[in-house]
Amino acid sequence: MDGTRVGQRQTAQRRAILKVIRDARGPLTVEHIHKQAMRGTRNLGIATVYRTVKLLLQSRQVKPITLPDGETRYEPTDLGHHCYFYCRGCGQVYDLNLCAVSIPDGTVLPGGYRVDGHDLTLHGTCPKCPRAAKKR
Repeated sequence: MDGTRVGQRQTAQRRAILKVIRDARGPLTVEHIHKQAMRGTRNLGIATVYRTVKLLLQSRQVKPITLPDGETRYEPTDLGHHCYFYCRGCGQVYDLNLCAVSIPDGTVLPGGYRVDGHDLTLHGTCPKCPRAAKKR
């Protein structure tokens, strides 16, 4: 994931954006990408993040994820199948390195529905969330 597959030059800003997406523990919104990339890069505008994400989508280096909160987030395409955990306390989304549903592709459900994939988001509170600490 070097960012040069779409014929664009590699800049410090693009490298920072790619690093943020690659190092994230879950899919990120453009705003989260911007905020995290700003920590190591000066003068990074939100428009640059939007343009870079668009280039990464076109080159299939990232994919969009739309979770039940309705906000589009982005993650690398090479993560393989996994599920997500959405923290109701802080709003953070985490990748889970497992799938909680064992329905293989090709399964035919009652009524003739043929499965060719699935997405699953579990909801609750993360261990870092103050709401989770109050319940312990």
